[in-house]
Amino acid sequence: MNGTRQFSPVLVGIDGSDAAINAAMWAVEEAVSRSVPLVLICVMRSMHPSADEYQRELHHAEASLRAARTAVEGTGRPVKVDTEIATGQPAAVLIARSRDAQLVCVGSVGIGRYAKSILGSTATDVAEQADCPVAVIRPPDPGGSSGIRWLLAAAAGAPDDEVVISGAMREARLRGLPVLLLGRQPRDGAGRNELDRTVEQWRKRFDDVHIYPIAARGGVAHFVREHDEPIDLTVIGAADAGELGGILGRPGYPKLTHGRSSVLVVRG
Repeated sequence: MNGTRQFSPVLVGIDGSDAAINAAMWAVEEAVSRSVPLVLICVMRSMHPSADEYQRELHHAEASLRAARTAVEGTGRPVKVDTEIATGQPAAVLIARSRDAQLVCVGSVGIGRYAKSILGSTATDVAEQADCPVAVIRPPDPGGSSGIRWLLAAAAGAPDDEVVISGAMREARLRGLPVLLLGRQPRDGAGRNELDRTVEQWRKRFDDVHIYPIAARGGVAHFVREHDEPIDLTVIGAADAGELGGILGRPGYPKLTHGRSSVLVVRG
C-alpha cells in the first residue's frame, strides 16, 4: 500500500437495496482491519424533471444511507462511518472515487437505477477501470451449507499471480476461510509439482491460513459453475475482470447450480 492511500477509506455503494446493506456489512471488517473510515455513498441523478422528483430522490438517498449506517453501527465494530450523496452516473462516480479509496464494494443485486447500472456491462467497467480493488458481494445463501466454505483463487502462472494470491491470503486470514488454490490440470506430473511448490511457498508466508491445491481444467469461473464446493469469495486479478459475470451468474451466463460466490478483483 503506497503512502498516499494507506489512510484512504473503504467505499460502499448504497442504493436502498438489501444487497447494498449486505455489501456494507461485509465491508466493515475491511475498514476495521485497515483502521480507516467506511464511507457509504449514494448516487443521485445530475438532473431531474421537477423539484418534486429531486426531493423524492433526495429523500430516498437519505433514507438509504440512514438504513445502511444503522446496520453497520449495529455490528458494534469499532469503525468510523461517513455518509455521502453524490450526483452523476453511479459507475462513473465509483470509478472516480476509487482513486482515493482502498476498496470499492457493491452488492451484486439490487433495485433501481444504481443496481441496473452496476449489474449491467458496467460491473466489468468498474472492476477493470477502478484504481483500487473492487468487491462485488452476493447476498447470503438462505439454504447455504453449514459446513466448510472456501475462498477460491488461481495460481495460473500469470503476471499478476503474486498480487492475486497475496490478496486471497489476506482475505482468508481476515475472514477465517480456508483457501482452494486452483492450478491448471497438468498433462503430466510437472504441472502438479509446480502447484504443490507454489502452495508450500505461500504456506510459509501465511502459516495461519489453510491452503489446499486443486488442479482442474478451466479457470475460476468454470470451477465455480461446475463444482459443488461452497465458495464464499473468489479472488481474481484485474486482467480477469471479464470473468466477473460468469462467477456471479449474471444473465447471459449459464445459471449457477451450486455455490454462490462473491468476487474480489485485486490489483497491485
